[in-house]
Amino acid sequence: MLSNKTIDVIKSTVPVLEEHGETITTHFYESMFKNHPELLNIFNHVNQEQGRQQKALANSVLAAAKYIDNLEAILPVVKQIAHKHRSLGVKAEHYPIVGEHLLAAIKDVLGDAATDEIIDAWAEAYQVIADVFISVEHEMYEEASNQPGGWDDFRPFTVSRIEKESDMITSFYLKPQDANKVATFLPGQYISIKFDIDGETYSHIRQYSLSCAPNNEYYRISVKREADDTDTPDGVVSTFLHDKIQEGDHLEVSAPAGSFFLDTESNAPVALISGGVGLTPMVSMAHFIAQNQPNRPVTFIHAAKNGNLHALNEGIQSLAEKNENFRYFVCYEEPTEQDKQTKHFAKEGFINTEWLQSILESTEGDFYFTGPVPFMKAINKSLLSLGVSNDHIHYEFFGPASDLEE
Repeated sequence: MLSNKTIDVIKSTVPVLEEHGETITTHFYESMFKNHPELLNIFNHVNQEQGRQQKALANSVLAAAKYIDNLEAILPVVKQIAHKHRSLGVKAEHYPIVGEHLLAAIKDVLGDAATDEIIDAWAEAYQVIADVFISVEHEMYEEASNQPGGWDDFRPFTVSRIEKESDMITSFYLKPQDANKVATFLPGQYISIKFDIDGETYSHIRQYSLSCAPNNEYYRISVKREADDTDTPDGVVSTFLHDKIQEGDHLEVSAPAGSFFLDTESNAPVALISGGVGLTPMVSMAHFIAQNQPNRPVTFIHAAKNGNLHALNEGIQSLAEKNENFRYFVCYEEPTEQDKQTKHFAKEGFINTEWLQSILESTEGDFYFTGPVPFMKAINKSLLSLGVSNDHIHYEFFGPASDLEE
């Protein structure tokens, strides 16, 4: 329990964190990786290079300061981060390292403004926050390990099948090397895969949404080739998967994780809205509903550049053809001539508010969406303008969290 004095000191730092937060977290990561380069085996390098992780951490620290007297208010965010930590292999012994370098970064960036009183208050507060994360993550490790077919770290899987889904996206079917059952998952969740790539000093870990319905036999991920430029971390990992991994190869896989998932207990209408490779968790949700809740109304809306880049289309089209409660709409930004001839899309250009209003039968029910950040901001704005309640809007970033209303 923090004292009232400590709480007051922490809250007094909110304006400073709003102004200098990203500078502090940038300095923090630079210092921590310099002194503990082994942690580069856990953290996503590209998010560091793009500044996304620094910004996400700054927002988290700011939220902790604002709600230091009511940490339950940020528990959903804590759980979201804890899912990511568990899937990456973050352990309790990492928290003292983070705390040491975060406090040092605050002091280095703020200089004389970081009084002993402020540093002492943040040291006390950090320990309380760290204990919350450690406790939540411990429960998650236990749950992952103790569930049927579960495990708590990384487990060797075999690539049993590879299937090209579009010009840019390929699916990889993964079965456990020991041929035992695999843990189930909630539609929308992801797995982490650890890559040790020749020529790379550190391991790369990436999260991939599962693009199949839950089952006890295999996982499927559908991965976009991010770039052909292997000088970038994204290029290194995605081209390695697409160009080097073959059927029969082995990959190290975490148990499924994630706080973004379909409410499988509800029968309320659901709208699944995706852009680009963001359709992967939506495909999982759609197949789950088709198999387990066939009477549940579904509206699936997907945006892609054109038919050549539209993955997993046939599977969703089949669901729509077989189930009268399943409605499917496709929007192509730049349809090809073949797309125009076959008429397999409902709109040319971008998804906008007017078009959404014309195809949505109701603004009731639940709305799930993922995709590139600009796409997500536009969808969120449209749904709110149509009167959809925040409580019924669900989304996930493919990477560190951001603010959709910036």
